[in-house]
Parts: sequence; structure tokens; C-alpha cells
Amino acid sequence: MILEQFSLGKRVALVTGAGRGLGQGMALALAEAGADVAAVDVIDCADTAAQIRAMGRRCEPIAADLTAPGAPAKAVETAVAALGRLDILVNNAGIIRRTDFLDFSEKDWDDVMNLNIRAVFLLSQAAARQMVKQGGGGKIVSVASMLSFQGGIRVPSYTASKSGVMGLTRLMACELGPKGIQCNAIAPGYMATDNTTALRADEKRNAAILERIPAGRWGTPDDLKGTVVFLASRASDYVNGYTIAVDGGWLAR
Repeated sequence: MILEQFSLGKRVALVTGAGRGLGQGMALALAEAGADVAAVDVIDCADTAAQIRAMGRRCEPIAADLTAPGAPAKAVETAVAALGRLDILVNNAGIIRRTDFLDFSEKDWDDVMNLNIRAVFLLSQAAARQMVKQGGGGKIVSVASMLSFQGGIRVPSYTASKSGVMGLTRLMACELGPKGIQCNAIAPGYMATDNTTALRADEKRNAAILERIPAGRWGTPDDLKGTVVFLASRASDYVNGYTIAVDGGWLAR
């Protein structure tokens, strides 16, 4: 039956940025589909863990600054030690800094790039090594952005990092596909999260954004649940190297 292809029973997932927002929503979705979850974040993941355990699934909260030396590999090691294996990686953790291009600082460039793309590379590498070691393939899902496709304004490091996520996803698909590991990305549209608080508070910008979205609303973490479960499941075994926009129709305009 086709619905069985979407089951994540007996799978273990590691989700970064799982303490709130989109990361928490995706971690809960994977647990709802049957996976045990390692929830990684710099903030407390107690709420995420409690909700996952209430579903009867295991959850290992892992406190980690993924920009610290050795932290990505250590997160994978900790997840495997606690939960026994690793089948799914969701690279969600990310930050954004907003300043005009001419005034953008080197620190804001480095801070964003270190988490949004460097940590994605290192986590994916560590996770893929574990998947190859244990056999059976795996799934790597990274969070891209509308700015993987567009330039944007006042967010040079974010645009560069998210364009990099899409490119790295393609590279990993080419190299890891033969090893049974499918690598894809989700590009959320304008989502009601902490990263967009300033935009939603700006009456003119908020109105301009909503006017362009055919769905007529900001997205929510629930809007990513179906896509992340699909990409983490056997239902997507022949989908590799693709970035799926979940944007309410933004890119169609």
C-alpha cells in the first residue's frame, strides 16, 4: 500500500534547530510518521522532546552550537550513541542578518555562513559517513529558501548561504546517490517564524509580501510537515538533488 511508503517506523532522525519554529514542526512531523528523533539546538529542546515522547517515540535532546569546532560530528555521534543509528538528517538550523550591502559587516557574513552552509556541509558529511557505515542508505534533507532562487535585499550572507545549500544538495545527490542516500532540500516561502518578525511588523513590507503570495497568508511550521515526511521516507527514493519550494505560490508570480 502506498501509505506504507511514507512510514518512518524504526527510523532515527536528527533535526537541527529543533527547539522551536520550523525545526520543531519538522521534528514533530517525523515523530508522527514513526521516527525516533535527536533534537539538536542551542536552545532548550525540552518542549520538543516532551511532545515527541508523548507520541510514544524516543527523543534525545542535544544541546550544541553547530559553529563550534567538532560540534557537527559530535552531534551525530551523540545521536547514534543514544538512539542506535541514523537514517535521516534534517539540516534546518539557520540565522539571518539584515543590513544594507554597503554596510554589511564581516562578522555578520561569517556568523551566517558558518551556521547556514559550513555546518550543513559538516553535518551532512558526518551523517553520510554513519549511513554508509551502517548500511541501508538514508535521507538528507536541508532547508533552503526563496533566496536560493532570488537575490533579495539587505541579506547578502543569507542569500549566499541558501544558494549554497541548493548547490551542495545537488553535489551530495550526485556523490551519495550511488550509496543509497537521497539528498534533497525544502525551500520554505515566507514563514511566520522568529526570522521574519521584523518583516511582519513592518506594515508596508507585510502587505507587499502578502499581496504576492497566491495563498494570501504567511506559512506556518505545519505547512512543511508533509514535504519533510515525503523526503525522509521511501516514497521519495527516486527523488534526488531537488529543491522543493513550499511557498504558497510565491515563485509562481
